[in-house]
Amino acid sequence: MPLVSVVMPVYNSTATLKAAVRSVLTQTHEDLELLVTDDQSSDGSMDLLMEFAAQDERVLPVRAPEQGGAGRARNLAIERACGDYVAFLDSDDMWLPTKTERQIAFAQEGSAPLTFCSYFKMDADYEGESTDFVPNGRVVQAREHVDYRAMLVRDHIGALTAMYDRTVLGTRLMPEMRKRQDYALWLSIMRDGADARGLSDPLAVYRAHQAGSLSSNKLSLVRYNWELYRDHENLSVPQATRALAGAAWQSLRNARI
Repeated sequence: MPLVSVVMPVYNSTATLKAAVRSVLTQTHEDLELLVTDDQSSDGSMDLLMEFAAQDERVLPVRAPEQGGAGRARNLAIERACGDYVAFLDSDDMWLPTKTERQIAFAQEGSAPLTFCSYFKMDADYEGESTDFVPNGRVVQAREHVDYRAMLVRDHIGALTAMYDRTVLGTRLMPEMRKRQDYALWLSIMRDGADARGLSDPLAVYRAHQAGSLSSNKLSLVRYNWELYRDHENLSVPQATRALAGAAWQSLRNARI
């Protein structure tokens, strides 16, 4: 059975951390390692992680030497990965129990080095465990296939559902950006010639952030997208402008949903 390296950044997450970690440890595919980087939390998150580690040797937490944000925390975890696959889950989200098993089968059947899936979108205050989850939220539907050109206009991959094949792509790190690090990683993989395949079944649960947060304020992502297009994708000004216009339209459209 392939080993899956699960990457989880943590910062002051005690309210949701237990459910997130348990959703990994209760996967039907049990051959995994949970690589957690605590980004200098002050609320007891690291203590909680150490309790999990004492109970299950698959939980491998480390404390970041200094606070560096989610992207750097993810990279510190990716650098420790030993798995055939690298998957991502934030500390306020959850996987449904069969997510890893089904996604590995899907990736192997389609020979896809980068895969993702649909997911449920719930309110930020949602309480519950993945093992007793009752679908009652909006489904963000995964596209069947995404290429580099489509991804420039919109990030079609929910980070909590993404998984890449290290045996094919090698160890791929996220660029050092304040935001959109995951988006930049998917683009870099596709720019190198690999498309992404989407599994239509929703296999994860995303807690939507409160209004006013960085994640919910779509317009605030404009400058981060511009930096991504120009500095990381090396697009010309006209190319970046067209991509940014498309991305802005998609963000405004999604905000109405």
